[in-house]
Amino acid sequence: MKRRDFVKYAALGSLAIAMPFPVFGTGEPNDIMRKKAMQIHKKALTLDSHTDTPLQFRNKGWNFGALNNPRKGGGKIDIPRMQAGGLDAAFFAVFIGQGKRDDEGFAKAKQRALELFEAIKTKTAENAENAQLAFKSSDLANIAKTGKRAIYMGIENGYPVGNDIKNVQEFYNLGARYITLCHSKNNHICDSSTDAVVEHNGLSEYGKKVVAEMNRLGIMVDVSHISDKSFLDVIETSKTPVIASHSCAKALCDHPRNLSNDLLRKLKANGGVIQMCILSDYVVPAEKNPERDLVFRELYARYRNFDSMNEAEKEKLDVDWEAAEERFPQKLATVADAVNHIDHIVKTIGIDYVGIGTDF
Repeated sequence: MKRRDFVKYAALGSLAIAMPFPVFGTGEPNDIMRKKAMQIHKKALTLDSHTDTPLQFRNKGWNFGALNNPRKGGGKIDIPRMQAGGLDAAFFAVFIGQGKRDDEGFAKAKQRALELFEAIKTKTAENAENAQLAFKSSDLANIAKTGKRAIYMGIENGYPVGNDIKNVQEFYNLGARYITLCHSKNNHICDSSTDAVVEHNGLSEYGKKVVAEMNRLGIMVDVSHISDKSFLDVIETSKTPVIASHSCAKALCDHPRNLSNDLLRKLKANGGVIQMCILSDYVVPAEKNPERDLVFRELYARYRNFDSMNEAEKEKLDVDWEAAEERFPQKLATVADAVNHIDHIVKTIGIDYVGIGTDF
């Protein structure tokens, strides 16, 4: 379960709204800059490369085709807000939390992934007048011409691939067009940036085979979440450009998840792209509050087995989480903070190598 702090006031279309901010330094009046920004935004094909919208599918009362309240657990993405913000397409993440790496664990992870693929297809079909599944890069422009939103799919965490590399082909057939190699913990493919233990010293031998199979099929290799050494191994192993579907600049926020200037330059040399994440913890350093940290660690420990929880337990989690956030309000990043990351990346490697992957 990903209950997280989100960037204050942000939506995908907010970068167009943010352009009048002085950070661009054009000297033009705000109203002129705003008009130019909105014209550019309207003409551009816009894509969010990483959203956790499928996590909402289990919530009773949540409707992809309706305007949901983000302050009451409604998330940040739905069709009305995609339309209002001028968001043409999004990658919906088939997110699988890291579990036991044995036959039973792999089987459960794969089953959960299959359920999420089916749920994404079902929700999209239920809103066929306004949304359509996409599988090729050319689908984006073709679907946008119809006025619909294009829905792509990617897997966050290679865990459900298990120890059977044939699963990569199966996930491709289901519509996966990228795989984030790992998540917050090491898996059998590679080391994670946020695991205290170095297990493979980067990409495992099995992981190299997985990357090769992804290259063969045309599945993008996603380096978000993986360790720096894993990143370097992927760059050396992959025969095609890679992506960081939701990452930020470490120079501005020193978090293990973010990419250093050196890694950014290696990404550019690879022909890849970093998609700017606007989850607050990765945009600005979180304020230190030991009491708050203890409360949230206890919540994580208490509700860590989210997939096995019943509806009553999930509702209790929502209540407990909201109570903790009200008790310990955290200062969140602003749109200007997010734009500063984009500016830094543009200055470091160029405008052609940065996009947006909100992690909403």
